[in-house]
Amino acid sequence: MEAVTQDVHSALSHYFGFDSFKGNQESIIKSVLEGNDTFVIMPTGGGKSLCYQLPALMMEGTAIIISPLIALMKNQVDAIRGYSEGDEIAHFLNSSLTKGQAKKVKEDIIKGKTKLLYIAPETLTKEENLNFFKEVNVSLIAIDEAHCISEWGHDFRPEYRRIRDMINIIGRHIPLMALTATATPKVQQDILKNLSMGTDNIFVSSFNRDNLYYEIRPKGKKENTIRQMVQIIKGMEGKSGIIYVQSRKATEEIAQLLNVNGIKASPYHAGLDAKTRSKSQDDFLMERVDVIVATIAFGMGIDKPDVRFVIHYNIPKSIENYYQETGRAGRDGLEGKCVAFYSPKDILKLEKFLRDKPLAEREMGSLLMQEITAYAETTSCRRRFLLHYFGEHYDDSKCNDMCDNCRHPKEKIEVKDEMFRALNVINELKTHYTSKVLVDFIVGDKNQEFGHLKHPLMGSGKDKDKNFWNSIFRHALLEGFVDKDIEKYGLLKLNDKGRAFLTHPTSFKLALNHDYENFVDTTVSTGKSAALDPTLLKMLMALRQKEALRLDLPPYVIFKENSLNEMATNYPITMDEMANISGVSKGKAMRYASPFISLIEEYVENNDIDRPMDFVMKQVANKSKTKVAIIQGIDKKMPLYDIASQNSLKMDELLDELDMIVDSGTKVNINYYIEENVDEYSQDDIYDYFSEAETDDIDVAVKELDDEDITYEEVRLVRIKFMSEKAN
Repeated sequence: MEAVTQDVHSALSHYFGFDSFKGNQESIIKSVLEGNDTFVIMPTGGGKSLCYQLPALMMEGTAIIISPLIALMKNQVDAIRGYSEGDEIAHFLNSSLTKGQAKKVKEDIIKGKTKLLYIAPETLTKEENLNFFKEVNVSLIAIDEAHCISEWGHDFRPEYRRIRDMINIIGRHIPLMALTATATPKVQQDILKNLSMGTDNIFVSSFNRDNLYYEIRPKGKKENTIRQMVQIIKGMEGKSGIIYVQSRKATEEIAQLLNVNGIKASPYHAGLDAKTRSKSQDDFLMERVDVIVATIAFGMGIDKPDVRFVIHYNIPKSIENYYQETGRAGRDGLEGKCVAFYSPKDILKLEKFLRDKPLAEREMGSLLMQEITAYAETTSCRRRFLLHYFGEHYDDSKCNDMCDNCRHPKEKIEVKDEMFRALNVINELKTHYTSKVLVDFIVGDKNQEFGHLKHPLMGSGKDKDKNFWNSIFRHALLEGFVDKDIEKYGLLKLNDKGRAFLTHPTSFKLALNHDYENFVDTTVSTGKSAALDPTLLKMLMALRQKEALRLDLPPYVIFKENSLNEMATNYPITMDEMANISGVSKGKAMRYASPFISLIEEYVENNDIDRPMDFVMKQVANKSKTKVAIIQGIDKKMPLYDIASQNSLKMDELLDELDMIVDSGTKVNINYYIEENVDEYSQDDIYDYFSEAETDDIDVAVKELDDEDITYEEVRLVRIKFMSEKAN
């Protein structure tokens, strides 16, 4: 055994240049070298890949590495080749190769040049490949992302269930490795059973990633959530991160918004062509972009150790997904910030996707979502919750405020009597149930199995709401009063510790779950997180009046009241920030904003104002096809009724569009149309009116002008001309 130890240490230094192993790596590698089937459960960043790479390099023959994602095999192969003098040492074999390329790969294997071969399970099932592997020296077979074997795993792949059969066809005893970063006790049992592996060589590393900070934020309005994400990223300037979203459309929208706000970002989803996906991935690895906005298709196998933040715009559909995706942060052991935005509405959307699935899959998916909901809503230590889910005990006093609940704890209340009541319900109901059913039962929800309706304990906790009882049952599980049945996923059973509590109840305090169901997004309509400053607003209105007198213009021409409201909310102190206030274009800002910026800057300094953000978030310009077509038509001096017709608009609808265009700060020149369609004297009268009026309201203008020869449409046309020339 001493010789083996010496061999692995010298091999580690020779092949990878490392001086020592991490965690269980050495024991795992020895197990494989001794010819044992080996099961490895190790969190992302723990050095899982080295556990099969080093034995593969040391052993005679070629190791087959079964990996689920064809798109990422090249990166894994490139990483191994980076430690070697020749490319032959590692190959991948999948459907992306031409016949000639596949032939070259097999030739290198036959010649004994290839030590690691990455393949997809689909590739392994092909008869020609199975026949080929029968004839060559296979050193070991490693199944990466082994949780894909289990229907209870978060990335179940049916073809993974056939791997054992394929190995049997290849024949002779070949050491088998199964590796995963996320596996609950139920999934672990499923993997071992399916692969016919023994239980002698199972290596479970701690799931704890003590360098990761976990935080859940309530998800409100879309623009406010995106604003918070921009703020988080701006606070980690130049650092790499991943944002996970549910839809392909959202990846592109959010990436565009980040770029507009000076953050280098790229979208990544399965709908993009392979070349674009590959470019996004390479740009991220080479740090040409800082942020990838992705669906869950991104991240598996990405060897980037310095991802500093992972943001979930949508809560994932399971804790396994969440754990694996957050695990891509801080793989180098340095800081990693993990922020997820949660709303019960997101869970409802996920449940809709399950409607057309088979019953068993629906029930499974629903249970997984109940767990991620419980995680989002818990007030207990998030690290303790995660580790408990994966079957690991954790003392939350060691969290060191590395989750939001430990850093900002809610007040605890005494619940000894209610805990007794909850455990008594579990004890008295002779059949076991999930926490969801137990909560429904204790509050008296009639959506129950018939036998419960006459049970004396039915509704015994109706004096409290479901959020309260969810908190009780969840803490009963965390405290170890009840166990969760692994075989019958999610069913709660009272254990000896729980029975002891029923016999001798003692003080028990907990903080009630976060209530996201009744969360109200109180941020102002502009999407900023601060409240309007009435003192500043008065000062801005006085300045507008002063500027109006100086420039001999109506005040509304300079800035409308809603623009002043926004200034008094967000304190813009640069031209760029001012240009992103609603109703203020860049040109308008350059024309009128200077004295307003000076006033705001002085006010902020004198009053020690903590601005809501260090920047005003820019929005993607609303260049709808209709708006662009209208402006292009005006540039060509087309009659307005022709422009309206081409865009399927009535004339008054076209004028509505033009009003919005000029009110947003865009200049348009419709003089050519006005000259032909509005009497010269009427033009002058209307223009003069708006030059002196206190409001630009059309109805007021028509009433004040009181001229039978001036039509409502003419007033609208000249107002557009006036606002375009004077305001923009």
